[in-house]
Amino acid sequence: MGFTGFPDEAFIYYEGLEADNSKAYFSRHRQLYDDHVKAPMQALADDLAAEFGLAHLFRPYRDVRFARDKSPYKTHQGAFVDVMPGIGLYVQLSAEGLMAAGGIYTQAADQVARYRAAVDEDLSGKELEKIVARLRERGYEIQGDRLKTRPRGVADDHPRLDLLRHRSIFAAWSAEPEPWVHTEEVLDRVRTSWRDFAPLVDWLCAHVRGSELPRR
Repeated sequence: MGFTGFPDEAFIYYEGLEADNSKAYFSRHRQLYDDHVKAPMQALADDLAAEFGLAHLFRPYRDVRFARDKSPYKTHQGAFVDVMPGIGLYVQLSAEGLMAAGGIYTQAADQVARYRAAVDEDLSGKELEKIVARLRERGYEIQGDRLKTRPRGVADDHPRLDLLRHRSIFAAWSAEPEPWVHTEEVLDRVRTSWRDFAPLVDWLCAHVRGSELPRR
């Protein structure tokens, strides 16, 4: 069965989970999650797979072993196409609505070093500058973890200082649960944005790549 939209029940489920993030709530509403959150997200991933590769759906459970917040369940459902480890395309559903993104959400130390070297170098740095400018012109937000000041050793007048502040970078858009979110239009909007994000993803794959450090 193809994707037909996210039903009202999906947003109702997450509104309830935000109010009562407990095993008791999740157990009572497991069918609601399976039928109206997980199933349509899987259908969306399946319909996008031919062009972008199959997206991996994240589990609803949080890893709370080292977290101060011990809430056991995620208040969103995400799906990620891993183009290269940690670099790829993302879509997310929550009580707030829908979000799509492309890029890298977090970088290891070796990736940050390669990223900054590529931004500093004129040829690759100017290429990224143009990619980011085009994405902004199309209405996307450029987000990521950023330093408030300049990186050590970087001049105040560096032409790409704003990009060098990034420790991770991705393009994204978000939308409230408007009527179109309940329809097949979601598929078209996510597909279009993922195509737009492709140059950023390709740049990261070429210049940053996956981390070569041992996993912690």
